[in-house]
Amino acid sequence: MPHPKTAEEMIKCAGPIECELLPQLLHVTESAAIAASYQMGRGEKNYADQVSVESMRRMLNCLDMKGIIKIGEGERDEAPMLFIGEEVGTWEEDVEVDIAVDPLEGTNLAANGLPGAIAVMAMAERGGLFHGPDIYMDKIVVGPQVVKYEKEHPDEIIDLDAPVRHNLEIVAKALNRSIDEIVVVILERERHEEKIKEIREAGARVNLVSDGDLMPGVSTAIRGSGVHMVLGSGGSGEAVLTAAAMKCLGGKILARLVLPSVANGKSAEKIAEERSEKMERLNSMGITEENINDVLDTDNLVPGNDIIFSATGVTSGPILRGVSLFGDGDARVHSITIGSSGVVKFTDTIYIHDKERNALRF
Repeated sequence: MPHPKTAEEMIKCAGPIECELLPQLLHVTESAAIAASYQMGRGEKNYADQVSVESMRRMLNCLDMKGIIKIGEGERDEAPMLFIGEEVGTWEEDVEVDIAVDPLEGTNLAANGLPGAIAVMAMAERGGLFHGPDIYMDKIVVGPQVVKYEKEHPDEIIDLDAPVRHNLEIVAKALNRSIDEIVVVILERERHEEKIKEIREAGARVNLVSDGDLMPGVSTAIRGSGVHMVLGSGGSGEAVLTAAAMKCLGGKILARLVLPSVANGKSAEKIAEERSEKMERLNSMGITEENINDVLDTDNLVPGNDIIFSATGVTSGPILRGVSLFGDGDARVHSITIGSSGVVKFTDTIYIHDKERNALRF
């Protein structure tokens, strides 16, 4: 009798989306990352985003699936984005998937040659991903050790509305650390000044990032990453993508939709103006005045069971190396793919265009 955690048993647990589409999803994020890498450091963030979107769309439309973008970078009229509701794939096969996408997470990072830009995507069965607007989500992300601690101590639960110290104490206990050893990643934004102050007053350490808190969120589930918690408000698409990885890795995210004007402390007039502009669109997605403030957990954001996630580095970060270009179209890329079966792969891929002219580089 094979041990239930052997590779063959885990592979047998993989769903059809993981089995059929995860290897191809890797190529989708790799192609987008390579396209963006040619614009790295050129200071043109919109064009870098555009070429990664176009590459990702072309690759997605080669996949034998019926895909719908459920949460992405923008609405239908915001070209060249992969817009919410866009249909991708050949639509010739029966595999139906919902998609969360960010062709270039960290456009400023890529444009300025800074660490941490990635191309990233997640898929699940139809109805398996949160269908929401491209606004903000206030969130907290922690790893599987914290989830385990919560199960063992049901009176000590991470709470999006609790003081920062409350959550830090739970994370510290779960990781068997003191609070002053905990590292919290948060976007460097004016709206986060109070949270940053609370983190430091509690004794924890702050890792400010200018852009791109998605991979730090995933990193909370990777031992040795040096990231123990992610806090703050950012894009809703990034929150759903983080949730997809967290569900596969056993971590946890709590999030709440928030209008950018509210998150950024704008005037009552500006908040009313944005609410008037966006509530009709939100209502069409089932988001109303009554439920917009609901706290969403990992299962709310990713209710599906057959989930796949892929991220490829554009510029080097703590988890993924950036694209290396060798000339003549050759490139080396580093990616992480995750399936709900529990299989995680770090993939080092080399693309060689002219095999006679260019030897394989090790």
